[in-house]
Amino acid sequence: QVQVVESGGGLVQTGGSLRLSCAASGSILSINAMGWYRQAPGKQRELVAFITSSGGTNYADSVKGRFTISRDNAKNTVSLQMNSLKPEDTAVYYCNAEVVQHVGLLAAKHWGQGTQVTVSS
Repeated sequence: QVQVVESGGGLVQTGGSLRLSCAASGSILSINAMGWYRQAPGKQRELVAFITSSGGTNYADSVKGRFTISRDNAKNTVSLQMNSLKPEDTAVYYCNAEVVQHVGLLAAKHWGQGTQVTVSS
């Protein structure tokens, strides 16, 4: 079994910063990509950023230059540094880890429970 747990959400004013953290634990052989998604009320869940096991990154256009994703492969953690936050960044942020549990098995996506980020204007 795999557990994915996020932390670090909260309330911040426009222009402020927050750092989200996520840790994957349990029956893990390796982790491919790790990423952050978000879902605002009434909207579909969208990709914010992801990072591969070798450090390659990809960002949504709306957060480029403001958010930075990083990971620690040894600790199975991923973080999202969010700067210059805007009210439109308000959403529940979910961590995702593509976990390989056993040799010969394909990676499966595991989700955290989500953490609320609210940016006030």
